[in-house]
Amino acid sequence: MNFASTAALSLAMSTDAFAAAIGKGAALHKPSLREALKTGLIFGVIEGLTPVAGWALGRVAAPYVAAWDHWIAFVLLCGIGLMMIKSSFSGQSEAPEKPASHTFWMLALTGFATSIDAMVVGIGLALLGADILITAAAIGFSTFIMVTAGVMMGRLLGAIAGKRAELIGGLVLISIGCLILYEHTRPGL
Repeated sequence: MNFASTAALSLAMSTDAFAAAIGKGAALHKPSLREALKTGLIFGVIEGLTPVAGWALGRVAAPYVAAWDHWIAFVLLCGIGLMMIKSSFSGQSEAPEKPASHTFWMLALTGFATSIDAMVVGIGLALLGADILITAAAIGFSTFIMVTAGVMMGRLLGAIAGKRAELIGGLVLISIGCLILYEHTRPGL
C-alpha cells in the first residue's frame, strides 16, 4: 500500500471511534483535555492492535487464498463500508450505550467494539502482503487524534457530525476496495 492508501485507510478506520467519541464528549458536562487524551489513547492503542490480530489470522490463510486476495479485500472493505454507511442513516448508533462516567473498562469496551472492522481489514491486509506495522501505527495514531478531537467537539457537534463521519468513512473504505480490485485486475498485470 502506498502512503495515500495508508492515510485514507487510517482515516476511514478511525471514523467509527470518532463517532463514538463525539457521543462520549456530548455525554459529559465539560470534557477536559485530559479526559479527551485518555479516551484517545485507549481507543488508539486498541484500534492499532486489532488490525495486527487480523493480519496474523490472515497470514495463516494467505497461501490458500493468494489467487483470490484482491477479491477478498474488495468484498471485506466494501462490506464494512456499506455497514458504516447503513449505520450513518439509521436512527441509532451501533456503538455501546454511553456510560455516565468514562471508566477505563467502558472506554476499552467501546474502543474494541469500534475496532472490529479494523481486525477484518487486517485480514485483508495480510492477503495483500501489506506492511502491518506501519499501517497499524497509522491507524492507531489517526484514531488517537480523531477520538481526542471527537471528545472535545462532542458537545458542539452532537450526533449529526458523528453520523456524517461514519458515512464518509464508509465511502472511503468502498473506494479503497475498488482501487485494490482495479489494481489487481486491470489488463497488463
